[in-house]
Amino acid sequence: MFQPAPRTTVGGRQLNQPLNADDFALSAGFNSFMRLPIATTTEGLDACFVGVPMDNGTAYRPGPRFAPREIRSESTLIGAANPDTGAEPFASLNVADIGDVPVNLFNVANSCEMIKESYDKIIKDGCVPITMGGGHTISFPILQAIAQKHGPVGLVYINAHSDIADSVFGEKLTHNTPLKRAVDNELLDCKRVVQIGLRGTSAVANAHEHEKNLGFRMVRAKDCWYKSLTPLMAEVRQQMGEGPVYLCFDIDGLDPAYAPGTGFPEIGGLTSIQVLEIIRGCKGLNMVGFEVNEVSPIYDSSGSTSMAAGKYLFEMLCVVPGVKYAECS
Repeated sequence: MFQPAPRTTVGGRQLNQPLNADDFALSAGFNSFMRLPIATTTEGLDACFVGVPMDNGTAYRPGPRFAPREIRSESTLIGAANPDTGAEPFASLNVADIGDVPVNLFNVANSCEMIKESYDKIIKDGCVPITMGGGHTISFPILQAIAQKHGPVGLVYINAHSDIADSVFGEKLTHNTPLKRAVDNELLDCKRVVQIGLRGTSAVANAHEHEKNLGFRMVRAKDCWYKSLTPLMAEVRQQMGEGPVYLCFDIDGLDPAYAPGTGFPEIGGLTSIQVLEIIRGCKGLNMVGFEVNEVSPIYDSSGSTSMAAGKYLFEMLCVVPGVKYAECS
């Protein structure tokens, strides 16, 4: 009468499998990502889904603290294989949902310390974290842990905004400042940072001079209109080389037609297909972590934003190093 925990044996290893509709009713089961087994440590795992339910660095519309729970709920409909690309992640990697890291919703700095300490443990044995945020503030402590293990990382950064302000109302830890904190702490290889989807109004016309001076590649949303981003990602793969790469996706990089449930929606954004092209274009890179942030379920009455986030998280799993691909016609 309890939820089964399906596993398969590959090369002598027992690999966790997500539940499907034949295993258990779609409306039933624990609220884990894709109804995967829930683990309490990353021992024996190649990759994991993890939630960071924190949004107390948010300046305007709150709600991303509830995103991990809702994304898990919407992930029930995701299948175990990717017919478009041939990726079969559960045939080659051991994956689980390890739950949520602890946070202090009354203290941003303390939350960041707790997140960093949690990620130190998550990645210490090589497990690749695939993160459900949470507000964008969480990117800084996660990158602290990632860079401590791997050194300064390249960054594929999908976002409507640069989020590289030095402070907001004197506060250094907000969802407007994670890239500034990452740069200041030398967590990024600035020559291997690509920002895709930038748009929206700002206080000054030359709002992105600082990032250009740092060496970031800036790809504005208007330069993505009406085109495939597959050629762009071929260039990005060359730029990233063999070094470690982190993918950070603020859901507002998508046009609000596809993702209305977010705190700072901006018209004129990327299409759902273009984001697929970006993520799939990371195949072959030395990916050491992934993140989707700023999903705000309280502005997502249809569940479409949480559903999109879940599908993109699965696509991220499909480009984790070591995933095997089948031939697709």
